[in-house]
Amino acid sequence: MRTSTVRRVCLSVAAAAALTSVATCSGSDSGKSDKSDKQGSGVVKADPIAALLDVQKKTGGENSAKVEGTTQMGTTMSMKQTGVIDWADGLTGTMEITYTGGSMADAMKQSGGTGTMQARYFKDGYVVNMGDGFAKQTGGKHWINYGYADLAKMAGASGEAMKQQMQNTTPDQGVKSLLASGDVKKVGKEDVRGVSATHYSGTVDVAALTAKNSELDADQLEQLKKQLSDAGITTETVDIWVDDNDLLVKKTERGQMKTGELNSTVFYSDYGTKVSVEQPPASDTVDFAELLKQQQGAGAGAS
Repeated sequence: MRTSTVRRVCLSVAAAAALTSVATCSGSDSGKSDKSDKQGSGVVKADPIAALLDVQKKTGGENSAKVEGTTQMGTTMSMKQTGVIDWADGLTGTMEITYTGGSMADAMKQSGGTGTMQARYFKDGYVVNMGDGFAKQTGGKHWINYGYADLAKMAGASGEAMKQQMQNTTPDQGVKSLLASGDVKKVGKEDVRGVSATHYSGTVDVAALTAKNSELDADQLEQLKKQLSDAGITTETVDIWVDDNDLLVKKTERGQMKTGELNSTVFYSDYGTKVSVEQPPASDTVDFAELLKQQQGAGAGAS
């Protein structure tokens, strides 16, 4: 496998970052609440905890939404994403992802990519269309298939944590993070794209919260804490904006990594929108694990 192919294999993990930015580092708690009281209270509550419990109930009780956002991970990459997700029965959806900067965007250009890819998410994994340049190097196959179970095995504790998070990504995860952190305050009323919204903010200990809400064993937790520490990730500031119907309309996350600033902004709209996702043809798809085997085989042959 040529170097450009390897680069583009690595690049498609942006699909994971795009989806997890919809949630936050909040573990696998995905329990749904009663879907009653569809109109919301319309009242700004003095107690932010009580208010957020209502937001968690209403937003978590929905099944789908349109999402649009931007993500920056230090000097590694910056990107924008837009799409739809459905979490009624596991996480499904589609996302259009465009690199806007960073070393990964540079690598994409060097390997002949356009910088834009489509990702489709399913209950047990996701697929990414890597474009015609990639297909020329893989026998005409445009899509890479990433199984969550395979990623967990390859990446160890961080992979298992990512698997749990990817399978349980819902907009209300950011609300749950603030509730679990014990550090949340109401900032006030603000306008979000023409919608009157209440702004809440808090600080989240990433490792502690992930450990609290995950199903990782003791060894995996230690590995995860080391991986987060090595990356320089300790805390995140999470801000959310909620409309008068107790539905999340915007979420931001800010933190620091060794490679620079971690910054994510996501907007939510059209709750209840229809989501339809199709698997690409098997003849046009190559498995990520198989690509790694080919890369390892090529490396062994060259040594």
